[in-house]
Amino acid sequence: MIQDSQTPEKLHKNEGIKATSNFLRGTILEGLADSSTGSIASDDQQLTKFHGIYQQDDRDVRRERRVQKQEKAFSFMARICLPGGITTPAQWLAVDGLADQCEFNTIKLTTRQAFQLHGILKGNLKLAIKAVNDALMTTLAACGDVNRNVMCNPNPFESEAHAEIQSVVETIDTRLKPRTGAYSEIWLDGEKVISHGEDPIEPLYGETYLPRKFKIAVAVPPINDVDVFAHCLGYIAIIEGGKLKGFNVTVGGGMGMSHGKEKTFPRLADVMAFCTADQAADVAEQIVAIQRDLGDRTDRAHARFKYTVEDHGVDFIRAELEKRLGYKLEAARPYKFESTGDRYGWVEGSNGNWNLGLFIEGGRIKDTDTELLKSGMKAIAEIHTGDFRLTGNQNLIIANVSPENREQIDAMVEQYGLDGYNTSSGLRRNQISCVALPTCGLALADSERYLPSLVTDLEVILEEVGLEQEDIIIRSTGCPNGCGRPYLGEIALVGRAPGKYNLYLGAGFDGERLNKLYRTSLVHEEIIDSLKPLLLDYAKTRETGERFGDFVIRRNYVKATTTGNQFHADLAESATTKVAR
Repeated sequence: MIQDSQTPEKLHKNEGIKATSNFLRGTILEGLADSSTGSIASDDQQLTKFHGIYQQDDRDVRRERRVQKQEKAFSFMARICLPGGITTPAQWLAVDGLADQCEFNTIKLTTRQAFQLHGILKGNLKLAIKAVNDALMTTLAACGDVNRNVMCNPNPFESEAHAEIQSVVETIDTRLKPRTGAYSEIWLDGEKVISHGEDPIEPLYGETYLPRKFKIAVAVPPINDVDVFAHCLGYIAIIEGGKLKGFNVTVGGGMGMSHGKEKTFPRLADVMAFCTADQAADVAEQIVAIQRDLGDRTDRAHARFKYTVEDHGVDFIRAELEKRLGYKLEAARPYKFESTGDRYGWVEGSNGNWNLGLFIEGGRIKDTDTELLKSGMKAIAEIHTGDFRLTGNQNLIIANVSPENREQIDAMVEQYGLDGYNTSSGLRRNQISCVALPTCGLALADSERYLPSLVTDLEVILEEVGLEQEDIIIRSTGCPNGCGRPYLGEIALVGRAPGKYNLYLGAGFDGERLNKLYRTSLVHEEIIDSLKPLLLDYAKTRETGERFGDFVIRRNYVKATTTGNQFHADLAESATTKVAR
């Protein structure tokens, strides 16, 4: 970006960190060897994100440790990429074993179909990353200013085409991986990294990589369970007669914003064109190159690809893409989405095998007094001959179960209490929450620890009016950055301060409409008081088949958000006053 004086604007400090890092090496090795502290240098904390690693600390004990003049309780989170969310039983067991060595002894299933391990001490970090790679997985590019884990519908209705679509996903994911040898040098003592080679330079990314993170998802209609329009680049599979014809290409989606800064906003992607399956990886590479060259490197709040598309326009992006590809793309083809949710229970695949969808609250695999999720999944992994599939809604599919093994899996699901999908409300089954406190450094409020209790209190109201099994999408995040895609929730809570949340309403059940702010800075009781009259009104006056998000717009509780740049505008009524109905 050039100012009127023609003097280049000052680049963000992270650009300098990347440029001087020697392709993501920095002083990470020296930091790992320093046993005097549990942390690493601040610049290296930015670089380890590219390696799939975040430095964190337990914020619940910060004050106590400060009083005792102790260092923060530092540990690390490692994110493991799973393109399309598919993992083998052997890989599950490897992750389970690593979780046993972490402070929290849990596995987190993320909204990007990846594993997260929380609470790895610095001294154990290198061994943990090596164990991940020994299991034929990687943490490389799970975070950082690069393309991250590529998502895909894990259990589509059009299951005959799933293998072909998954192959495209894996090709795109591999094509866009960083090529630096830093990862293998630091974590694997120079061993070759799974799924990609090494290069002394970065032929796609260059020494400063992308201006910010980049996200890709592939959806298979009629289910939009990956929230394809929330992504920088999206592919909508076009299937005719059970055969994959290609993909509609979408550009410019993204969820993050900042409180009080109306120039930042979530944005849904635009449907731009159609490409064949053979063209998909080339399209992805050139779109990433466009963002590399045109993205804002001066202001990280304006650096996502959604702002590049917003600033230049979709027609410009398409023309630039076709110029770089050297050929024209076709016009987008018709498609239809019906929901963003998962399917629970047993579903037969086209190959005669069965897939069991499990509800995992908050995506947290752990043992409790009522559910032995971690122990149960370990036991199943020890005998399962198919695969596991992580969903974009933080749930899990025990996939490719042969008919003769189904009874055994059923018995184990009952034994370990994994059948919560049978007893959960529609609201609970359609929830997403980010981790937030105590480990996320950006969190302003709880999310994963808060949302289940809110849902419990709302279930009392829903049961009273006969809506307990109604599918209503509810999402929460501890800050406005949007990791749990809150702006696509029919009901959404976004952390504002400890114990306080902004309340959003009105997203589309199919993932094709953003929600809008309804109330600000509410505590728990105020959230209940705000939602109760709406839920009662919904039960009384909704139209046949009407979804809650559509209802609150029809009843003028909020205005529909037609485009991302209108996210903060056209509020139906003041977000600080109550509506009487």
